[in-house]
Amino acid sequence: MRKIGVVTSGGDAPGMNAAIRAIVRTAIPKKLEVLGFKRGFAGLLNNDVKPLGLRTVGGIIHLGGTILRTERCPKFATEEGIERASEVLKSNKVDALIVIGGDGSFKGALKLHEASGIQVIGIPATIDNDVVGTETTIGFDTAVNTAIQAIDRIRDTAMSHGRVFVVEVMGRKRGFLALEVGLTAGAEVILVPEIKRDIDSVCETLIRSRKKEKEYSIVVVAEGFGNSTSLVKEIAEKTGFEIRLTILGHIQRGGSPTARSRLIASLFSSYAVEKILESDESGVVGLQNGKVIFNSLEFVNKEYKPLNTELLQLAEDLAI
Repeated sequence: MRKIGVVTSGGDAPGMNAAIRAIVRTAIPKKLEVLGFKRGFAGLLNNDVKPLGLRTVGGIIHLGGTILRTERCPKFATEEGIERASEVLKSNKVDALIVIGGDGSFKGALKLHEASGIQVIGIPATIDNDVVGTETTIGFDTAVNTAIQAIDRIRDTAMSHGRVFVVEVMGRKRGFLALEVGLTAGAEVILVPEIKRDIDSVCETLIRSRKKEKEYSIVVVAEGFGNSTSLVKEIAEKTGFEIRLTILGHIQRGGSPTARSRLIASLFSSYAVEKILESDESGVVGLQNGKVIFNSLEFVNKEYKPLNTELLQLAEDLAI
């Protein structure tokens, strides 16, 4: 019997449990044994492992977080850490490892594959949606909808008091989440790390909106754009508007995954298992034009996923 190892790594994303469930329930009927390594790569280094059975993954498809837990592991990035991880996989007779995580996790996955020769397959699960080669990732849709629900409530207060609300969403380096949230929430201004924008132009946009008899405004900003507290203070000083700041923070990571996140998790995970059965090729699962695809680990780690600036322009056009 061949063995598959599973690890959830990096920041948690809603739908990780749905992915674990799909892996187990695709693999076991096809005579594959599944081992789960707890607490991410840290658990892999410590050989913190447990068998995953059909009933182990019962009743988890709707749960946020990850039953395998996750943890940042700086040691894994070292040569010693990679060597230790290789030893643990071989001692457990693992034929292939599935890594459920984001771009940082896939950097480690590539090093582990190169050092051990063991097949490693990545399943993109991150609310940042910054993994190249896929249009979406597990958890992204849930995070967007969580933020939208919060902004819809904030809008009631903004309208009632005639205020400008600045809403900070996650995204330390990339603005995919802020862009989709801002567009679908009808924000007047969207600020992302990839595009520099001076505060004066932001203020001009808000002033123009007020002159058009828009009594309130929403600004969506990715956390990586800059210090949101300073941003709010500067906008207030230059416009004279009453401004409030809401930082959504980690609520965007939690909660029950949407149907879309569960669907993506199920598609990606069943595809990963089938890939293990049919070849020894390592890579990362993705979605392009409605079809599940497979990219090499080298490609995913080398290329850069561009932000769709056309969506930014669309958001501006619709915010008139």
